[in-house]
Amino acid sequence: MILIFITLFFFTFLSGLSVKYLGITSSNIKNPLIFAGSFLFSITIIHILPEVFTLAEDPLVIGLWILGGFFFQQFLEHLTAGVEHGHFHSHGELSSSFKASLLVGLTIHSLLEGALLTHDSPFHEKHESYSLLLGIILHKMPAAFALMATVVGGGKFKTSSWVILILFSLASPLGLLLSDQILSLSDQTLLYLFGFVSGSFLHISTTIFVESSPEHRFAWKKILISLFGALMAIAVEFGI
Repeated sequence: MILIFITLFFFTFLSGLSVKYLGITSSNIKNPLIFAGSFLFSITIIHILPEVFTLAEDPLVIGLWILGGFFFQQFLEHLTAGVEHGHFHSHGELSSSFKASLLVGLTIHSLLEGALLTHDSPFHEKHESYSLLLGIILHKMPAAFALMATVVGGGKFKTSSWVILILFSLASPLGLLLSDQILSLSDQTLLYLFGFVSGSFLHISTTIFVESSPEHRFAWKKILISLFGALMAIAVEFGI
């Protein structure tokens, strides 16, 4: 678990830090974002949902939790302004209240997704679900970048920027720690939580697909990147 904790923090932190040192822009993160969205969507379909429905005592109730997670993510986007799926909002100095709103919304989501990595699975050993870990990392990397690009807004990293980046980087690892070591949730409660987060993932990943083609034009490049993301998810999940 320590390795997973460090890995989640490390990749999220470095992605946010890239805003300061690499000069990455919204235009050259578009294709990686499509890939990450496709990978996350595929892992949700072939990994999370089969597991929760297999283990659930009442699959119909799980379906309600998935639906709840989908619409809860819609609510969170009022706090985050869509940063978790790569939206940038660089319009000068942001208010402290908006920065706080961003951090609260993203932290809630990150705590929940971190809890997914605690699960016992009929298909994988505990803490051996590397496809899910990779999916969460690929999701958090553009989110961390978009968050810091929004917070910094073309300016310099201030003390508050470092604090926000560190707190966001710690959120998913803390979600893993809380659900595994502290809260001691029952198996069925964890399944409800997993269903809830999978609904959130479905919302985020499908939003990425829609927003990558706002005019709904057929684009071969987008399709090929999406298929590559899905095939990579299948390869990692099935050990191909």
